[in-house]
Amino acid sequence: MRAGTAGTTGFRYAVRRSGHNVACCSVSIACGTRDESSYPAGIAHFTEHTLFRGTRRKSAARINSYLDRLGGELNAYTTKEEIVLHATVLKEDIWKAVGLLLELATEATFPDREIETERGVVLDEIISYKDNPSEDIYDSFEELLFRGTSLETPILGTARSVRKITPEMLRRFVAEYFIPSRMVLSIVADEDEALLERKAVRIVRGLFPAAGPEPFFRPRTELPSSAPFVKTVGKRNHEANVVIGGFAPSLYREPDRIVAAMLANILGGPASNSLLNAQLREKRGLVYGIECSYTQYADSGVIAISFGCDSRNLEQCLDLVWKTLDTIKDKALSDARLKAFRKQMLGQLAISGESSESMCLSMGKSMLSWGKIMDSAQTRALLDAVTAVQIQEMACRLLSNLSTLIYR
Repeated sequence: MRAGTAGTTGFRYAVRRSGHNVACCSVSIACGTRDESSYPAGIAHFTEHTLFRGTRRKSAARINSYLDRLGGELNAYTTKEEIVLHATVLKEDIWKAVGLLLELATEATFPDREIETERGVVLDEIISYKDNPSEDIYDSFEELLFRGTSLETPILGTARSVRKITPEMLRRFVAEYFIPSRMVLSIVADEDEALLERKAVRIVRGLFPAAGPEPFFRPRTELPSSAPFVKTVGKRNHEANVVIGGFAPSLYREPDRIVAAMLANILGGPASNSLLNAQLREKRGLVYGIECSYTQYADSGVIAISFGCDSRNLEQCLDLVWKTLDTIKDKALSDARLKAFRKQMLGQLAISGESSESMCLSMGKSMLSWGKIMDSAQTRALLDAVTAVQIQEMACRLLSNLSTLIYR
């Protein structure tokens, strides 16, 4: 793997050779929902959508069909701290995909007619999201948890705020945030890494020949924590949806974030033997699925347990969740169980790393956050260093003052 900054441009890159016929590239931009303070809510997500509606060289129709004709896939997503454009293609077409992503990020024109078309798409997405309680509840939970901070706003915005967004606002938002010091190009392809690096640097220098500012990193401060809350919202649904969670270590809090990540995986990771899965699904069949997620932001984090169940089983499910949390707080894991959970997590990471797309997106995130990428040996060393006592202490710290939001 090779990574660095393209000359004096401030634009970062990371390249890695894979042995696959499929290649992936991404352009990650360090701007998201939390950067919207002087704009209508949802403009970051709306920008992501409308980048595809035309550039100085390509119409919306041509953009949409460009990679389709090659059998490739073009996609994008927005988070509270980043916008990511990514493409997956056959390895011989990787540079066509790279060129298209960089064109979208640097030459979008936001035509008035196309913007109105896409506005309808985004408004429909907001309605669809509100009609899906299992998705809407998490946004509502974070809105309550981060009330009064830059992390409060939902990624999609609201129908009212999206209607306020103009093409001029989109152009201003891109001019302010889509700058080389906030960008990372990641490539995973079956090509010599030295050659990948030379080509990537040459392309970036062609786009940004002048010296740019130092690469952007978000301030590593800590947001104030609000008081826990318990809230029930009447939805009159057959299924009850629940999020139980609270504040967790930020992206830059080492080694706490590694311990928190392992704790979340032990509680509600993808494996059927995670503690909450074992109790609620495998043993009693009360839920289709239950997970414990850990989301890391630059200045805060969230650990959250989420599930849906028959409304008649809600109290039983809540009781089992609290008992499971008490168990991991009250008693440290045995060495054997910790070793098994650690190996399981390493296996999950290894499987994810076999996907060119997952690897590419992870590289972009790492370069945006730290300006470097940890290799598998470093990751293993961090996980190997986590002890049962640390897991128990983290559980006591994170799981003792939780907030609860219920849709029923």
